[in-house]
Amino acid sequence: MDTFENLTLQKERYVSSAFIDSSLKMGIAQSVLMVQDNLTECFNQMGCDGIVYREKFNAFWVFTKTRVRFLRRPYWRESITARTFPIDNASFKAHINTEILDAQNKPLLLANQQACVLDLEKHRPLKISSLSYPKENFPSPVFDEPFENFHVDFGEEDFQFEQIIRSQMIDMSHHMNNIEYIKLALNVFSDDFFQANEVDFLEVHYQGESKEGQVLRVYAKNIDGRFFIFIKEQERLVFEMTIAFK
Repeated sequence: MDTFENLTLQKERYVSSAFIDSSLKMGIAQSVLMVQDNLTECFNQMGCDGIVYREKFNAFWVFTKTRVRFLRRPYWRESITARTFPIDNASFKAHINTEILDAQNKPLLLANQQACVLDLEKHRPLKISSLSYPKENFPSPVFDEPFENFHVDFGEEDFQFEQIIRSQMIDMSHHMNNIEYIKLALNVFSDDFFQANEVDFLEVHYQGESKEGQVLRVYAKNIDGRFFIFIKEQERLVFEMTIAFK
């Protein structure tokens, strides 16, 4: 049985210019990128990252859902701390929490991610509980808001724009990177809108893979001030997101 001595990755970070948007605060997509990056480093620390799983189990991680609560977006050059840790091992899926704290140890951002492991050849889910992954002694969650089901109809009247997937949008799994979907979805808003509105929370669901050369169609719907954004490849839904502003 594998033993895992340290399930928490705590990393001192710095909001560099690469992570800010036009407000000089850490951008929305960049915030999710930092969460994802810290998770990858946490998995590496535990010896169960995507490279290890590819070599040992011919498998790879897929992150299916992410929910982020924004309490305050840090400014350019602000020092922050990012803490990431798994909170369960639910057979075919796992949940991982991240909190980003300011210099006074006050929370800036809270996130929960849901992940599963797929066989590399057949893309069938594998039991995480049968792999090299923690099974007990999980830290207490810091963020347990439940994931939502989006029961929203959308049609061609909600179409915004389309995007061809280019080579620089592809990740090491040879499909479109998760953060690229979020960037694409956020492009339904103008920069003026972001200057006037501060994000409260977002939740994303990754529904399918997209590859270089495919054409994505982006749809958006505003329901009572809350936005729902959908991305399709032909008739296939590959991504959905809801986002609310304060």
